[in-house]
Amino acid sequence: MGFLTPFFDFLKTDAARWLCGPIVAMLCTSTLFLIKKLIFRKIYRVTQKTKLKLDDILVASLKRPLSLIILATGVVILETILPLSPEWDKAIIPFFKLTVIVSFIFFLDHFLRGLTETYGATVDFVATSKGIIKGLIRGILIGIGVMIILDAIGVSITPLLASLGIGSLAVALALQDTLSNFFSGIYTMVDKPVRVGDFIKLETGEEGYVTDVGWRNTRIRMLPNNTVIIPNSKLVGSVITNYYLPEPAMAVLVQVGVHYDSDLKHVERVTCEVAKKIMQTIPGGVPEFEPFIRYHTFSDSSINFTVIMRAKKFVDNYLVKHEFIKALHARYKEEGIVIPYPLRTLDIPMETIEALKQPVKAV
Repeated sequence: MGFLTPFFDFLKTDAARWLCGPIVAMLCTSTLFLIKKLIFRKIYRVTQKTKLKLDDILVASLKRPLSLIILATGVVILETILPLSPEWDKAIIPFFKLTVIVSFIFFLDHFLRGLTETYGATVDFVATSKGIIKGLIRGILIGIGVMIILDAIGVSITPLLASLGIGSLAVALALQDTLSNFFSGIYTMVDKPVRVGDFIKLETGEEGYVTDVGWRNTRIRMLPNNTVIIPNSKLVGSVITNYYLPEPAMAVLVQVGVHYDSDLKHVERVTCEVAKKIMQTIPGGVPEFEPFIRYHTFSDSSINFTVIMRAKKFVDNYLVKHEFIKALHARYKEEGIVIPYPLRTLDIPMETIEALKQPVKAV
Protein backbone atom coordinates (compact mmCIF):
# COMPACT_ATOMS: atom_id res chain seq x y z
CA MET A 1 0.00 0.00 0.00
CA GLY A 2 3.05 2.25 0.00
CA PHE A 3 2.36 3.34 -3.55
CA LEU A 4 -0.81 5.15 -2.26
CA THR A 5 1.15 7.30 0.17
CA PRO A 6 1.78 10.10 -2.35
CA PHE A 7 -1.95 10.20 -3.14
CA PHE A 8 -2.89 10.56 0.52
CA ASP A 9 -0.21 13.19 0.96
CA PHE A 10 -1.71 15.06 -2.02
CA LEU A 11 -5.17 15.02 -0.44
CA LYS A 12 -3.74 16.84 2.57
CA THR A 13 -2.51 19.71 0.44
CA ASP A 14 -4.38 22.96 -0.25
CA ALA A 15 -4.44 22.20 -3.96
CA ALA A 16 -6.38 18.97 -3.33
CA ARG A 17 -8.83 20.80 -1.10
CA TRP A 18 -9.37 23.45 -3.78
CA LEU A 19 -9.87 20.69 -6.34
CA CYS A 20 -12.11 18.40 -4.30
CA GLY A 21 -14.04 21.04 -2.32
CA PRO A 22 -16.38 22.19 -5.12
CA ILE A 23 -16.97 18.58 -6.21
CA VAL A 24 -17.89 17.44 -2.69
CA ALA A 25 -20.09 20.49 -2.11
CA MET A 26 -21.87 19.93 -5.42
CA LEU A 27 -22.40 16.24 -4.70
CA CYS A 28 -23.81 17.00 -1.24
CA THR A 29 -26.10 19.70 -2.59
CA SER A 30 -27.32 17.48 -5.42
CA THR A 31 -27.98 14.64 -2.98
CA LEU A 32 -30.01 16.90 -0.72
CA PHE A 33 -32.05 18.19 -3.66
CA LEU A 34 -32.67 14.61 -4.79
CA ILE A 35 -33.81 13.59 -1.30
CA LYS A 36 -36.08 16.64 -1.16
CA LYS A 37 -37.59 15.78 -4.54
CA LEU A 38 -38.31 12.18 -3.54
CA ILE A 39 -39.83 13.17 -0.20
CA PHE A 40 -42.00 15.88 -1.76
CA ARG A 41 -43.19 13.50 -4.44
CA LYS A 42 -44.50 11.11 -1.79
CA ILE A 43 -46.01 13.98 0.19
CA TYR A 44 -47.83 15.26 -2.93
CA ARG A 45 -49.40 11.85 -3.44
CA VAL A 46 -50.69 11.87 0.12
CA THR A 47 -52.00 15.44 0.03
CA GLN A 48 -53.89 14.90 -3.21
CA LYS A 49 -55.91 12.17 -1.55
CA THR A 50 -57.15 14.52 1.18
CA LYS A 51 -59.98 17.04 0.73
CA LEU A 52 -58.25 19.58 2.95
CA LYS A 53 -56.39 22.33 1.08
CA LEU A 54 -54.31 23.36 4.06
CA ASP A 55 -51.75 20.59 3.51
CA ASP A 56 -51.35 21.60 -0.16
CA ILE A 57 -50.65 25.20 0.87
CA LEU A 58 -48.14 24.03 3.50
CA VAL A 59 -46.22 21.83 1.05
CA ALA A 60 -46.16 24.54 -1.63
CA SER A 61 -44.91 27.07 0.93
CA LEU A 62 -42.02 24.83 2.02
CA LYS A 63 -40.63 24.22 -1.46
CA ARG A 64 -38.58 27.40 -2.08
CA PRO A 65 -37.40 27.98 1.52
CA LEU A 66 -35.99 24.44 1.67
CA SER A 67 -34.17 25.03 -1.61
CA LEU A 68 -32.54 28.15 -0.16
CA ILE A 69 -31.44 26.25 2.96
CA ILE A 70 -29.98 23.42 0.84
CA LEU A 71 -27.98 25.92 -1.24
CA ALA A 72 -26.74 27.61 1.94
CA THR A 73 -25.76 24.20 3.31
CA GLY A 74 -23.70 23.55 0.16
CA VAL A 75 -21.91 26.88 0.65
CA VAL A 76 -21.13 25.97 4.28
CA ILE A 77 -19.72 22.59 3.21
CA LEU A 78 -17.60 24.26 0.54
CA GLU A 79 -16.25 26.83 3.00
CA THR A 80 -15.42 24.07 5.50
CA ILE A 81 -13.36 22.14 2.95
CA LEU A 82 -11.53 25.05 1.33
CA PRO A 83 -8.40 26.40 3.04
CA LEU A 84 -9.81 29.89 3.67
CA SER A 85 -8.80 32.50 6.23
CA PRO A 86 -10.40 32.55 9.74
CA GLU A 87 -12.46 35.61 8.73
CA TRP A 88 -14.42 33.37 6.34
CA ASP A 89 -15.05 30.90 9.15
CA LYS A 90 -16.50 33.70 11.29
CA ALA A 91 -18.70 34.97 8.45
CA ILE A 92 -20.16 31.64 7.34
CA ILE A 93 -22.24 31.04 10.51
CA PRO A 94 -24.05 34.45 10.33
CA PHE A 95 -24.56 33.81 6.62
CA PHE A 96 -26.29 30.51 7.36
CA LYS A 97 -28.41 32.12 10.09
CA LEU A 98 -29.51 34.88 7.70
CA THR A 99 -30.42 32.30 5.07
CA VAL A 100 -32.57 30.40 7.57
CA ILE A 101 -34.28 33.64 8.67
CA VAL A 102 -34.99 34.73 5.09
CA SER A 103 -36.26 31.25 4.24
CA PHE A 104 -38.60 31.28 7.22
CA ILE A 105 -39.97 34.71 6.20
CA PHE A 106 -40.51 33.44 2.65
CA PHE A 107 -42.34 30.43 4.07
CA LEU A 108 -44.65 32.53 6.27
CA ASP A 109 -45.34 34.98 3.45
CA HIS A 110 -46.27 32.26 0.97
CA PHE A 111 -48.25 30.29 3.57
CA LEU A 112 -50.34 33.24 4.80
CA ARG A 113 -51.00 34.53 1.28
CA GLY A 114 -52.06 31.02 0.27
CA LEU A 115 -54.49 30.86 3.20
CA THR A 116 -55.91 34.26 2.24
CA GLU A 117 -56.30 33.24 -1.40
CA THR A 118 -57.87 29.86 -0.66
CA TYR A 119 -60.14 30.56 2.29
CA GLY A 120 -60.68 34.30 1.77
CA ALA A 121 -63.66 33.78 -0.53
CA THR A 122 -65.63 32.20 2.33
CA VAL A 123 -65.15 35.22 4.62
CA ASP A 124 -66.74 38.48 3.48
CA PHE A 125 -64.25 40.60 5.37
CA VAL A 126 -61.30 38.90 3.68
CA ALA A 127 -62.92 38.59 0.25
CA THR A 128 -63.60 42.34 -0.01
CA SER A 129 -60.15 43.32 1.30
CA LYS A 130 -57.88 40.64 -0.11
CA GLY A 131 -55.36 43.04 -1.67
CA ILE A 132 -54.93 45.17 1.44
CA ILE A 133 -54.63 42.12 3.69
CA LYS A 134 -51.91 40.64 1.48
CA GLY A 135 -50.04 43.95 1.53
CA LEU A 136 -50.29 44.21 5.31
CA ILE A 137 -49.08 40.64 5.79
CA ARG A 138 -46.10 41.17 3.51
CA GLY A 139 -45.23 44.54 5.06
CA ILE A 140 -45.35 43.18 8.63
CA LEU A 141 -43.28 40.11 7.76
CA ILE A 142 -40.65 42.14 5.92
CA GLY A 143 -40.44 44.61 8.81
CA ILE A 144 -40.03 41.84 11.39
CA GLY A 145 -37.53 40.04 9.15
CA VAL A 146 -35.38 43.17 8.71
CA MET A 147 -35.24 43.72 12.48
CA ILE A 148 -34.32 40.06 13.12
CA ILE A 149 -31.59 40.22 10.47
CA LEU A 150 -30.15 43.45 11.89
CA ASP A 151 -30.15 41.93 15.37
CA ALA A 152 -28.53 38.75 14.05
CA ILE A 153 -25.62 40.64 12.46
CA GLY A 154 -25.04 42.67 15.61
CA VAL A 155 -26.79 45.94 14.72
CA SER A 156 -28.71 47.42 17.66
CA ILE A 157 -32.38 47.83 16.79
CA THR A 158 -33.31 49.82 19.92
CA PRO A 159 -32.76 53.24 18.28
CA LEU A 160 -34.68 52.01 15.23
CA LEU A 161 -37.63 50.93 17.39
CA ALA A 162 -37.61 54.27 19.19
CA SER A 163 -37.56 56.12 15.87
CA LEU A 164 -40.38 53.96 14.55
CA GLY A 165 -42.44 54.71 17.66
CA ILE A 166 -42.02 58.47 17.30
CA GLY A 167 -42.61 58.28 13.55
CA SER A 168 -45.73 56.16 14.03
CA LEU A 169 -47.12 58.69 16.50
CA ALA A 170 -46.52 61.56 14.07
CA VAL A 171 -48.14 59.62 11.22
CA ALA A 172 -51.12 58.68 13.42
CA LEU A 173 -51.70 62.34 14.33
CA ALA A 174 -51.38 63.45 10.71
CA LEU A 175 -53.72 60.75 9.44
CA GLN A 176 -56.17 60.81 12.32
CA ASP A 177 -59.31 61.04 10.17
CA THR A 178 -58.06 58.48 7.66
CA LEU A 179 -57.14 56.01 10.41
CA SER A 180 -60.48 56.60 12.12
CA ASN A 181 -62.29 55.69 8.91
CA PHE A 182 -59.91 52.76 8.36
CA PHE A 183 -60.57 51.15 11.75
CA SER A 184 -64.27 51.95 11.50
CA GLY A 185 -64.24 50.08 8.18
CA ILE A 186 -62.60 47.09 9.88
CA TYR A 187 -65.28 47.16 12.59
CA THR A 188 -68.04 47.38 9.98
CA MET A 189 -66.65 44.42 8.03
CA VAL A 190 -66.15 42.26 11.13
CA ASP A 191 -69.25 43.12 13.19
CA LYS A 192 -71.48 43.54 10.09
CA PRO A 193 -74.09 46.03 11.32
CA VAL A 194 -74.62 46.63 7.61
CA ARG A 195 -73.84 44.32 4.70
CA VAL A 196 -73.68 44.75 0.96
CA GLY A 197 -77.24 44.43 -0.36
CA ASP A 198 -78.95 45.56 2.88
CA PHE A 199 -81.53 48.35 2.79
CA ILE A 200 -80.73 50.81 5.57
CA LYS A 201 -81.86 54.20 6.84
CA LEU A 202 -79.59 56.63 8.68
CA GLU A 203 -80.69 58.97 11.43
CA THR A 204 -79.97 61.87 9.05
CA GLY A 205 -82.69 60.58 6.70
CA GLU A 206 -80.68 58.94 3.92
CA GLU A 207 -81.94 55.49 2.99
CA GLY A 208 -81.08 53.00 0.30
CA TYR A 209 -79.20 49.82 -0.61
CA VAL A 210 -75.62 49.31 0.59
CA THR A 211 -73.55 48.75 -2.55
CA ASP A 212 -70.03 48.75 -1.11
CA VAL A 213 -68.35 48.67 2.31
CA GLY A 214 -64.79 49.87 1.82
CA TRP A 215 -61.88 50.64 4.11
CA ARG A 216 -62.66 54.37 4.14
CA ASN A 217 -66.21 54.90 2.84
CA THR A 218 -69.52 53.08 2.57
CA ARG A 219 -71.68 53.65 -0.50
CA ILE A 220 -75.48 53.67 -0.39
CA ARG A 221 -77.61 53.70 -3.55
CA MET A 222 -80.83 55.56 -2.79
CA LEU A 223 -84.16 54.77 -4.44
CA PRO A 224 -83.87 57.74 -6.89
CA ASN A 225 -80.67 55.96 -8.07
CA ASN A 226 -78.32 58.47 -6.43
CA THR A 227 -75.28 57.31 -4.47
CA VAL A 228 -74.52 58.60 -0.98
CA ILE A 229 -70.89 58.19 0.14
CA ILE A 230 -70.55 58.09 3.93
CA PRO A 231 -67.21 58.06 5.81
CA ASN A 232 -67.04 54.92 7.90
CA SER A 233 -66.42 56.83 11.14
CA LYS A 234 -69.73 58.68 10.70
CA LEU A 235 -71.52 55.48 9.73
CA VAL A 236 -70.32 53.72 12.89
CA GLY A 237 -71.33 56.70 15.04
CA SER A 238 -74.78 57.00 13.45
CA VAL A 239 -78.06 55.40 14.44
CA ILE A 240 -78.86 52.94 11.63
CA THR A 241 -82.12 51.18 10.85
CA ASN A 242 -81.31 48.02 8.92
CA TYR A 243 -84.47 46.71 7.25
CA TYR A 244 -82.73 43.44 6.37
CA LEU A 245 -81.89 42.41 9.93
CA PRO A 246 -82.68 39.97 11.37
CA GLU A 247 -84.39 39.10 8.06
CA PRO A 248 -85.59 41.01 4.97
CA ALA A 249 -89.31 40.25 5.57
CA MET A 250 -91.06 43.02 7.50
CA ALA A 251 -94.47 44.10 8.76
CA VAL A 252 -96.52 46.53 6.66
CA LEU A 253 -98.73 48.83 8.75
CA VAL A 254 -101.61 50.81 7.22
CA GLN A 255 -103.67 53.28 9.29
CA VAL A 256 -107.43 53.32 8.57
CA GLY A 257 -110.44 55.07 10.13
CA VAL A 258 -114.17 54.27 9.86
CA HIS A 259 -117.36 56.08 10.90
CA TYR A 260 -118.65 55.77 14.46
CA ASP A 261 -121.84 54.14 13.20
CA SER A 262 -119.92 51.27 11.55
CA ASP A 263 -120.28 47.64 12.65
CA LEU A 264 -116.72 47.04 13.88
CA LYS A 265 -116.90 43.25 13.55
CA HIS A 266 -118.05 43.62 9.95
CA VAL A 267 -115.28 46.15 9.29
CA GLU A 268 -112.69 43.75 10.74
CA ARG A 269 -113.88 40.83 8.62
CA VAL A 270 -114.00 42.82 5.37
CA THR A 271 -110.64 44.47 5.94
CA CYS A 272 -108.89 41.17 6.70
CA GLU A 273 -110.41 39.58 3.58
CA VAL A 274 -109.05 42.38 1.40
CA ALA A 275 -105.63 42.23 3.07
CA LYS A 276 -105.47 38.44 2.68
CA LYS A 277 -106.23 38.70 -1.03
CA ILE A 278 -103.49 41.33 -1.43
CA MET A 279 -101.00 39.01 0.33
CA GLN A 280 -101.81 36.22 -2.12
CA THR A 281 -101.94 38.17 -5.38
CA ILE A 282 -99.47 41.05 -5.17
CA PRO A 283 -95.74 40.39 -5.85
CA GLY A 284 -93.83 41.06 -2.66
CA GLY A 285 -96.60 39.95 -0.34
CA VAL A 286 -96.24 36.93 1.95
CA PRO A 287 -99.04 34.53 0.92
CA GLU A 288 -98.93 32.38 4.07
CA PHE A 289 -99.24 35.40 6.40
CA GLU A 290 -102.64 36.00 8.03
CA PRO A 291 -103.34 39.76 8.13
CA PHE A 292 -105.11 41.21 11.17
CA ILE A 293 -106.25 44.59 12.49
CA ARG A 294 -106.08 46.33 15.86
CA TYR A 295 -108.44 49.14 16.87
CA HIS A 296 -106.65 51.75 18.92
CA THR A 297 -108.16 55.28 18.86
CA PHE A 298 -111.47 57.16 19.18
CA SER A 299 -110.47 60.18 17.11
CA ASP A 300 -112.42 63.36 16.34
CA SER A 301 -114.43 61.92 13.44
CA SER A 302 -113.58 58.21 13.22
CA ILE A 303 -112.59 55.05 14.99
CA ASN A 304 -109.01 54.35 13.93
CA PHE A 305 -107.25 51.04 13.58
CA THR A 306 -104.05 49.57 12.13
CA VAL A 307 -103.98 46.89 9.44
CA ILE A 308 -100.96 44.57 9.82
CA MET A 309 -99.70 42.81 6.69
CA ARG A 310 -96.27 41.49 5.67
CA ALA A 311 -93.87 42.16 2.77
CA LYS A 312 -90.88 40.11 1.65
CA LYS A 313 -88.57 43.13 1.45
CA PHE A 314 -88.67 46.80 2.42
CA VAL A 315 -89.32 48.13 -1.07
CA ASP A 316 -92.22 45.70 -1.49
CA ASN A 317 -94.19 47.55 1.17
CA TYR A 318 -94.84 50.43 -1.24
CA LEU A 319 -96.68 48.23 -3.75
CA VAL A 320 -98.49 46.31 -0.99
CA LYS A 321 -99.83 49.54 0.54
CA HIS A 322 -100.72 50.97 -2.87
CA GLU A 323 -102.77 47.97 -3.97
CA PHE A 324 -104.33 47.46 -0.52
CA ILE A 325 -105.62 51.03 -0.27
CA LYS A 326 -107.18 50.83 -3.76
CA ALA A 327 -108.81 47.47 -3.06
CA LEU A 328 -110.02 48.48 0.42
CA HIS A 329 -111.56 51.72 -0.85
CA ALA A 330 -113.51 49.84 -3.54
CA ARG A 331 -114.64 47.11 -1.12
CA TYR A 332 -115.79 49.61 1.51
CA LYS A 333 -118.00 51.24 -1.14
CA GLU A 334 -119.56 47.87 -1.92
CA GLU A 335 -120.14 47.08 1.75
CA GLY A 336 -121.42 50.53 2.65
CA ILE A 337 -118.60 51.17 5.12
CA VAL A 338 -117.96 54.89 5.46
CA ILE A 339 -114.53 56.45 5.78
CA PRO A 340 -115.50 59.86 7.19
CA TYR A 341 -114.02 63.18 6.21
CA PRO A 342 -112.19 64.93 9.03
CA LEU A 343 -114.82 66.94 10.98
CA ARG A 344 -114.57 69.41 13.84
CA THR A 345 -117.59 70.40 15.94
CA LEU A 346 -117.73 73.87 17.47
CA ASP A 347 -119.76 74.22 20.69
CA ILE A 348 -120.99 77.89 20.75
CA PRO A 349 -123.36 79.19 23.49
CA MET A 350 -126.82 80.34 22.33
CA GLU A 351 -126.25 83.81 23.77
CA THR A 352 -123.28 84.24 21.48
CA ILE A 353 -125.28 83.03 18.47
CA GLU A 354 -128.15 85.48 19.24
CA ALA A 355 -125.72 88.29 19.64
CA LEU A 356 -124.17 87.50 16.29
CA LYS A 357 -127.65 87.70 14.66
CA GLN A 358 -128.16 91.28 15.77
CA PRO A 359 -127.49 93.88 13.04
CA VAL A 360 -124.40 95.95 13.44
CA LYS A 361 -125.20 99.60 14.22
CA ALA A 362 -123.55 102.14 12.03
CA VAL A 363 -121.16 104.47 13.82
